[in-house]
Amino acid sequence: MSSPTDEIDDSSAPLIEHLAELRQRLIHSVVAFIVGMVICFTVATPVFNFLTAPLCKVLAERGQDCGLIFISPQEGFFVAIKVSLLGGLILSFPYIALQMWRFVAPGLYKSEKGAFLPFLIASPFMFLAGAAFAFYVVTPLAYDFFLGFQQFGTEGEAVTGDAAAPLSVVFQGSAQEYLNLTIKFIVAFGLCFQLPVLLTLMGKAGLVSAEGLGGVRKYAVVAILVLAALVTPPDVITQIILFVVVYGLYEVSIFLVARVEKKREERLRAEGYYDDEEAFDEDLAAADPDENAK
Repeated sequence: MSSPTDEIDDSSAPLIEHLAELRQRLIHSVVAFIVGMVICFTVATPVFNFLTAPLCKVLAERGQDCGLIFISPQEGFFVAIKVSLLGGLILSFPYIALQMWRFVAPGLYKSEKGAFLPFLIASPFMFLAGAAFAFYVVTPLAYDFFLGFQQFGTEGEAVTGDAAAPLSVVFQGSAQEYLNLTIKFIVAFGLCFQLPVLLTLMGKAGLVSAEGLGGVRKYAVVAILVLAALVTPPDVITQIILFVVVYGLYEVSIFLVARVEKKREERLRAEGYYDDEEAFDEDLAAADPDENAK
C-alpha cells in the first residue's frame, strides 16, 4: 500500500508519444556515441600506446624492444576504429545512461527511483574497477606467461643447407591481435564486476535471496569455472584469477543481498507488516519439525 507521496509521476501520454520520446532518446544516445568516437579517433594513437603499456613492461623486463607490427595495409585503420569504438562507448556511457533514466523514471514510484538510482550510478564505477583490475593486474601476468614460450637461439637448431643455425622464435606481435586480446580482458572483467550490482538489485526486487544464493553456491562455482574458461585465453593463471575474483564478488553479493533483506525486514516491522510472533513460530518449526508435528 503506497502513501500519497509515493505515486507514479503524472503521465497520461499515449503510446505514440512514448515511442516518439524513445526515438528522441535513442537519437541523442547515438549522436553522443558518435561524438565520443570521433574524439577518440583523433587521439587513437596515444590511447593505443597507453594500452600497450602492460606488454611493453613485460618485454622490457626480458630485455626486448617493445614493437608491434601491421600484417596488412588496412590493419592500422581498423586498430584506430576499434580504439575509437571502445573509447566512444566509455565517454558517452554517462550521457546514454542519463537518457535511459529520463525515459524510464516517469514510470517508476518515487521509492523505486530511490532504490534504482544508486545501482545506475554504481554500475559504471564497478565496470571501471573491473577494467582497471584487468589492465593493471591481469594483462601483465597473462603476457608474461605467453611470452615465456619464446626461444632465443640456444634452445634448438634450424638446419639451412649444410650449416646448422641457432633457432630463434621471438615475439613479433600484430597490433590488431594485441588490441583484440586486451579489449577482451578489459570487457570480460568489467562485466564480471557488475555481478554485485546485478544480484543486489535482484535481491532488492525480491527475485533472489541470500539463502537461495548460498544454497546454489556449488552450482555457482561450476558456472564461474565455465565462464573463466570461455572469456579468458587458454592459460591457467588468467582463468584462476578470474575465478577467484568472480567467486569473491559472488560472496560479496550474498552479503549485500542479506543486508537488503535485513533493511526490508526492519522497514516492514516498523510499518507493522511484520509479525514477530508468527516469524518466531516459523523459525521454530523449521528448526524442530518433529516438535512442531506433536
